[in-house]
Amino acid sequence: MWTAHRYHDLADRLYAEVAPVPVRAPTLVALDETLAADLGLEPAWLRSPEGVAALAGNAVLPGTRPVALAYAGHQFGQFVPSLGDGRAVLLGEVVATDGRRREIQLKGSGRTPFSRGGDGRAALGPMLREFVISAAMAGLGIPTTRSLAVIATGEPVRRETMLPGAIVVRVAESHVRVGTFQYFAARGDREALALLVDDVVARSYPELAATAGPERAAALLDAACARQAKLVASWMGVGFVHGVMNTDNVALAGETIDYGPCAFLDAYDPATVFSSIDRIGRYAFANQPHMAGWAMARLAEALLPLLADDRDRAVAIAQAAIDRMAAASTRAYDAVMAAKIGLAADDPAARDLVTRLLAAMAATAADHTATFTALTDATADPAAVPALAARLSSSELAAWLEDHRAAVAAGTGAAAAAVARMRAANPRFVPRNHRVEAALAAAAEGDLGPLGDLLAVVRRPFDEHPALSALAEPPPPGGGIYRTFCGT
Repeated sequence: MWTAHRYHDLADRLYAEVAPVPVRAPTLVALDETLAADLGLEPAWLRSPEGVAALAGNAVLPGTRPVALAYAGHQFGQFVPSLGDGRAVLLGEVVATDGRRREIQLKGSGRTPFSRGGDGRAALGPMLREFVISAAMAGLGIPTTRSLAVIATGEPVRRETMLPGAIVVRVAESHVRVGTFQYFAARGDREALALLVDDVVARSYPELAATAGPERAAALLDAACARQAKLVASWMGVGFVHGVMNTDNVALAGETIDYGPCAFLDAYDPATVFSSIDRIGRYAFANQPHMAGWAMARLAEALLPLLADDRDRAVAIAQAAIDRMAAASTRAYDAVMAAKIGLAADDPAARDLVTRLLAAMAATAADHTATFTALTDATADPAAVPALAARLSSSELAAWLEDHRAAVAAGTGAAAAAVARMRAANPRFVPRNHRVEAALAAAAEGDLGPLGDLLAVVRRPFDEHPALSALAEPPPPGGGIYRTFCGT
């Protein structure tokens, strides 16, 4: 059931009421029918002309009042006091089959009061990228916004060249971001900050409902920091590079949001940067835990007026939360990486083994996903060790494997438990960058077959998929440096 957005019950300065701009010839390109069913939406209706019109913004559903949200943000370290949804409109909410509410947003739906001169539109390629990568993240078990559908608009958009236009229908627990709090902190609007705290607690942290006042603000800061620490650790485990961790792209719900210049590692290199606009490596792969902490420190600054009346006391509370996040980030990362080599999070051998393995991978430019898959197979069956050696041509491999076998043998449940951990932590498939590009190029020509194959494996990334095993392979050598673009 569709309902109006809850922002209407908070304060009108949190949003601008705006209708999506109708498009010329909306056509459904992709639909996640499983997600639709989970949301209590009928796939057949979504495919109908009436459903496509609603998903394209050509028809406003009864009971909904679309809005564009206000927020600010630090973009590559520079604070911009007014950003907002420049090309996105929240249609409303639905009550999913699990009883929880989800927000439905159109991205690429036209100009809003926050567009700042932009056209408010989006191209088909980036919208399909978000559809694929968000599906992959969900398949990997990583908290994420979802993509319900992609609609071709029948209208071109001008970027470097003319491109086919599209809208992605995004689903999120909440679109409140660190930048939302920054927007009102910059305006000295303490009342709006308090409203936002109450809203985020009610929507995303109901376990904090018994708190109030300064205690609630402090508890939310702690809980949000812990959630971000776990989220980014999960990215690190699968080699995901977000690409643009600006504070307007850090969701308080702890979901991955904004799949612009994102990509997955092929050759392991902690300094990897894919985004064409990240010229200094601010959001490089290895920097992501640090940058998550930096973003949450900006949230702590915004919350200072609510943490305590005395500023020095408020700063002390905020700093303690950020310090706890740093420790939580280390614990979360250690746990994720220990599981990838089959060990328990508290195994004393895990950190040294992980450090040595990653150093060998970096030295030999070993493929991230394929190496951990081969290690899983070799741990399950020593006959598979040559396949691992082919992936990781390191002179230290034999000594590392001996130490790894000893650690596995000493662990709880020994080999069987280690292999189970590894199979749950090491996907066989991620959306390989060259495969994503090939699928998007084919889709632009009207061929959705490669996109369908890619979606089949990334939705179930831990399975074998024998008929599609080629999609697990790294790109051929000599492909050059892969670059991504934000698509705005």
